[in-house]
Amino acid sequence: METVVMKFGGTSVATPEKIIGVAERAISEKEKGNRVVIVVSAMGKTTDTLQALADEITANPSKREMDMLLATGEQVTISLLAMAFKTLGHEALSFTGWQAGIETESVPRNARIEHIHTERLEQALSEGFFCVVAGFQGVDRAGNITTLGRGGSDTTAVALAAALNARKCDIYTDVDGVYTSDPRYVNGARKLEQISYDEMLELANLGAGVLHPRAVEFAKNNNVPLSVRASYSDEAGTIIQEVVTVEKNLIVRGVAFEPGIARVTVTYKKPFNGSLANIFTKLAEHHIDVDIIVQSITNDFPPSVSFSIKQDHMDEVKRVLDTYQSDIGFVSTDFEVGLSKVSIVGSGMVSNPGVAAQMFDILRRQDIPVKMVSTSEIKVSVVVPENDMHKSANALHEEYGLE
Repeated sequence: METVVMKFGGTSVATPEKIIGVAERAISEKEKGNRVVIVVSAMGKTTDTLQALADEITANPSKREMDMLLATGEQVTISLLAMAFKTLGHEALSFTGWQAGIETESVPRNARIEHIHTERLEQALSEGFFCVVAGFQGVDRAGNITTLGRGGSDTTAVALAAALNARKCDIYTDVDGVYTSDPRYVNGARKLEQISYDEMLELANLGAGVLHPRAVEFAKNNNVPLSVRASYSDEAGTIIQEVVTVEKNLIVRGVAFEPGIARVTVTYKKPFNGSLANIFTKLAEHHIDVDIIVQSITNDFPPSVSFSIKQDHMDEVKRVLDTYQSDIGFVSTDFEVGLSKVSIVGSGMVSNPGVAAQMFDILRRQDIPVKMVSTSEIKVSVVVPENDMHKSANALHEEYGLE
């Protein structure tokens, strides 16, 4: 028998009725001759509710204790789902992240999976049980409960699929696949039949919320067959794999956008390569992700470096820069908020020069100012005012013929 991993997000398990529906779907998968592992998130808005409770206690909660608190959400779901299987006449065992053998690094709130000890799951599967695993969580080597960051249940599912040599990993959600852009805001956005790991990884990193970036990275590195499907229907979703075999003519395959971006500009007295190393080393030590980086050195102005961050991290960035100003050696800092990032993604861009120029021309014609630019072989990202984010995305989506 082959193993199948099925992951269900918070909206898919938001009510007892939906939890029973998840059990029924998993039973139908087992009836095809598969061993089944189900990974679930917390029910509905449970994580937000737990976060709000912590906020009522303190404005600056311990990250370790937040992991302890937030991990309880998935524990509720796994126990209820195991009960649902029993009610339907099937045997199931629930496992928290640490019971499932998921070992992580010691980084509260945003840990990465380092190893999965599969012995308990393998034993349960061999005995015919459905294995119901809490997503989003694990344990470090010191025995501390850790969480994997928002959306980390996707990562749990794909990592388990890799560790168990699963035949496939299906991500069930409230959308029926991966779209060319967010259909809530972009006219004509449509579902893709297939998308490559690299394209999906870029889209996930650039704001497309349908999959967690680490999940896609795990799938790519371990060649795990991955699909995104609707939890409310049996229709085929989007297949994510190494090579796309349909719609090869698309140069750009998707448009992603992300609000809540801030630009930080650090000015120092004179050009010095160590300044860059000092700035980004200190930010990395405090687990602050930096995206687009632009350095400016001219004869007429003081040297400076600008970089983009998530606006939510701005206070922490200010604190780190102020604390280490003498070590870094800068003179002043400036912060610009109210920005967003808009990106085009497509593996066809590698062999089609002029895609970036076309993008800039579109934005110019729409009178949208470009604050920063970042490129790779398969994507171009621009930072634009947040008020222009949806306008930019719609214009680009239409221009590249993605309707």
